[in-house]
Formats: sequence, structure tokens, C-alpha cells
Amino acid sequence: MTNIKTVLAKSENRVISVSPETTVLDSLKLMAENEVGAVVVMDRESLVGIATERDYARKVVLDGKLSADTTIREIMTANPVTVGAGDSMKTCMETMSHNHIRHLPVVDHGKLIGVLSIRDMLEAVIEQQEFLIEQMERYIQGKM
Repeated sequence: MTNIKTVLAKSENRVISVSPETTVLDSLKLMAENEVGAVVVMDRESLVGIATERDYARKVVLDGKLSADTTIREIMTANPVTVGAGDSMKTCMETMSHNHIRHLPVVDHGKLIGVLSIRDMLEAVIEQQEFLIEQMERYIQGKM
């Protein structure tokens, strides 16, 4: 099975990051501009959290807070679950499923190298399945 570093290389993986003091409003604008559903929260070079559209809905809107007055630090998930670059797709999918998350930071040698979305994983699985089907068809037709 393909490892995560390979999936990252094939995806349009752009790491969109903010500082802990960035307002929720500015973070949402950044997500919209980049068409992503999450931003990683970095304190200099260190990953300290992740904030998603779901966090906004549940921790700002439902709590009656104002996006312009609330910092990402107040709503982010601190110390997010991560996977390593060498981990398998299976490990990544199990991690996402077990933790009920849709965005997963990828760390290599202590440094953030990307963020995988559930969509990235789905596209990788589809590509892998298409390859396997093509190989099976070639085998059945005697073209191997």
C-alpha cells in the first residue's frame, strides 16, 4: 500500500498556516481564498494546533462569539493528531476514522510537511483501485 509521502506528492497539498493570534475571521478568509477546510496553527516552526470550519461552527457560531474578536488559539484543537511521512494509507485512514477527523497533519523528522484531507485519501484509494483493476484485466486478457 502507498505511503503518505507518495500521497502528498500527488496531491495539490498546500499547507495553509496561521499564528495562534490570528483572528477567526482572517483564518476563514484564508481558508476561503485557498479553498481548504482547515488551517494549521504554527508558533514559529512548531505545529501547535489545527482549526477547521467545523471548529468555527461549533466554537464560534454556536457559542455566540464574534469571528473578528476571537483568536484561532481559542477554538483550535491543540496538539493535533499527526501521522508520519512513511506511514501507510491504511494507518492514515484508520487514524482519521478513529479520531473522527477530516484533516491530518503529516510530520517528517519533527517538521510539518503537509496536511492530508479525507478527499486526498479518497482520491488516492480510487487511483490505487483503478490501477489494480487495470492490472487484473491485463492479466485476465493474457497481456502480462
